[in-house]
Amino acid sequence: MATVKIPKKLIAQYIKLTPDLAEKISLMGIPVESENSEEVEIEVLPNRPDVLSVQGFLRVLRAYTGKEPGLKKYKINPPEKNYKVKVESSLKDIRPHTACAIVKNLKFDDNKIKEIIELQEKLHTTIGRNRKKIAIGIYPLEKISLPIKFEARKPQDIKFIPLEMNRELTGQEILQKHPAGKAYAGLLEGLNKYPVFTDAKDKILSMPPIINSHETGKITSETKDVFIECSGFNLESLKKTLNIIVTTLADMGGKIFAIEVDYGRKEIMPDLSPEKMKISLNNVNSLLGLKLKERDMQKLLPKMGYDYSNGRVSIPAWRTDILHEIDIIEDVAIAYGYDNFEYKISQVANIAEESLVGNLQSKISQILVGLGLLEISTYHLIKEEENSIAKLKDDQKIELENSKTEYKILRPNLLIPALRIFSENRDNEYPQKLFEIGTVFKKDISGKSETGISESNNLLIACSPSNFTEIKQIIEYLGSMLGVSFSLKENTHPFLIEGRTASIKCKDKEIGLMGEIHPETLRSWNIKMPLAIIEINTDELLR
Repeated sequence: MATVKIPKKLIAQYIKLTPDLAEKISLMGIPVESENSEEVEIEVLPNRPDVLSVQGFLRVLRAYTGKEPGLKKYKINPPEKNYKVKVESSLKDIRPHTACAIVKNLKFDDNKIKEIIELQEKLHTTIGRNRKKIAIGIYPLEKISLPIKFEARKPQDIKFIPLEMNRELTGQEILQKHPAGKAYAGLLEGLNKYPVFTDAKDKILSMPPIINSHETGKITSETKDVFIECSGFNLESLKKTLNIIVTTLADMGGKIFAIEVDYGRKEIMPDLSPEKMKISLNNVNSLLGLKLKERDMQKLLPKMGYDYSNGRVSIPAWRTDILHEIDIIEDVAIAYGYDNFEYKISQVANIAEESLVGNLQSKISQILVGLGLLEISTYHLIKEEENSIAKLKDDQKIELENSKTEYKILRPNLLIPALRIFSENRDNEYPQKLFEIGTVFKKDISGKSETGISESNNLLIACSPSNFTEIKQIIEYLGSMLGVSFSLKENTHPFLIEGRTASIKCKDKEIGLMGEIHPETLRSWNIKMPLAIIEINTDELLR
């Protein structure tokens, strides 16, 4: 969770300051964390990184209150002669993408510098996943010679003075001696080359995702023009993040200038063109239980910062959360006002009863929490790279047609997401004992499913460091507490060590698998400690 503090004197320009101010702001879909005589602290939900700055909040406020409804337009000036960034092919397997822009005519003071630094760090933490997915650099343009190059170099060939230090370090020394280097060293672990931005005079601007240069990467109150870069692995996410930053700086009074980014193909960035999406009035009314007309949509959607005409919505280029028509319908509900909905009692008579599946899962959760295990909840989707590591067969792979993120494949088991969790937390405190109860997917060969996909509920238990004996004790204790008798039979699995793998049976029905993860699998996922797992089909267990 991230929070932003908004001075009340700025809010007063658009809303009358009354005792119910927090409630008014909450009606915009932005919860208020706290309030005092000077400021309001808002809680920014993960789906709205565009509100992680004072300017982003005020943009939403101006639209919602009718002061500046509709899609806000920003002018992008064409790139000047040397406004170019060359992306080298050496970055392909390291940090392959960047999105860049220039903003001029800024008037920085200490407060605005603080706001930009806070926005940068909040974007790093949230949408950037602690710099793993996205790293952001903002540089004083007057200290840089254009054009710029984004390339990969050997650690010993990287030499510059990192931010807030007074001596030159190599790339490897930065990871060992600089506070930011120590904190984020894991993001470059195992790489033979590190990414760097360099200018036309071969001065290093930064080593993303770690640290900027003290000479070329520090903004002061004298800075008027800035160069911005976002680097990472998903170009669309980088472009959205760049859009959030440049529009924030434009709202501070800056002028946006485009840059030509050369990947072998040339792209002009930033691109603030709105995305177009169809919306059905019937779907809106059906989902919300309303009787809105076309003229109502023309009033409600501009309150949420959209343009609307003839069933088509123009979506701001800085909104990262609009993936489907349902996301726009949620904004229609916010604009209509949840306090304006009429509450109705269902006319269908029902007898409430806890489902057998829910009851079993609740019991399992209580038992495992009592054993000191931590419950996790992972995405229903996995990445293409995880599919490659897992070497899923074609009959196990169910890929989404139009996924807008790097998560594209429905998970066939809970083991793959668990391996991701252990990989991401390999440098955290041990022991790590986790469990998850969730839905897995596979192709329906029976032909009974309308979608061609069958779903089932699985339980995964994973402990590290651990071995077969320890997880065998867990499964025996779980069976004892549930009043179920499990039997084990030696088995094999490509992820598990032969001789330390067993299938789990209940009443002669095979319902799961357990064992120790093979060292090759641990290496593939960059997991440092021994890991043992259990995965059971809880639907079969219930039967």
